[in-house]
Amino acid sequence: MKILLIEDDLTLNKLVAKALRRMKYSVEQAFNGDQAWELYLTNEYHLIILDLNLPYISGIDILKMIRNSDRKTKILILSARSSIEDKILGFDNGATDYLTKPFDILELSARISNLLSWKFEHDVNELVLGKLVLNKKNKLFYYDALVLELTRKEYNILEYLIMNKEKYSSSEEIIWQVWENESAMFSNTFKFHIYQLRKKLSLVSLGKVNILSKRNQGYKIIVNK
Repeated sequence: MKILLIEDDLTLNKLVAKALRRMKYSVEQAFNGDQAWELYLTNEYHLIILDLNLPYISGIDILKMIRNSDRKTKILILSARSSIEDKILGFDNGATDYLTKPFDILELSARISNLLSWKFEHDVNELVLGKLVLNKKNKLFYYDALVLELTRKEYNILEYLIMNKEKYSSSEEIIWQVWENESAMFSNTFKFHIYQLRKKLSLVSLGKVNILSKRNQGYKIIVNK
């Protein structure tokens, strides 16, 4: 598997590249936006690891430039920017995953393995899971052409679960992405939203779309055939 590592911190770039090569990945390194763009145009990669704070061309601009024509290459943002706004900006512009610095190389390895194990095609206008479709233009979920009447929180939870459909997401992880603060962690608010969302999905899909929960792992959305 071939990876393009884009990181302007020379020491971190070399350390991550060395670790990935030990894991038997083929790694090419870029240290600024211009170099990254040139490498991307002349090579094919299974995964791109992208820092946001790059000289010459920013990471977000690189992300946008790639997604203008390439919806299949998986892009993992690796950044010190840890705010919800930065993460949303990354996902809205086509990131497949987002990992904040500082990070553990074992977590990076797990994220990479997960991303490389599933098929992905980013569509800037739609997220699709079976007959469940999110139209990003009108901010509505549909199931087989039926509109789901969701609250804002339910919408955001469902969007996050679909974007991360290949793995279990912890309640803390979902809350961090969806809520403006962490108050929901100390109440039954989050569980209530999951309960309501399950009920609405079951009603429109006749039980075919479910949100699974697994102790110590979190939540995952699935479609039963």
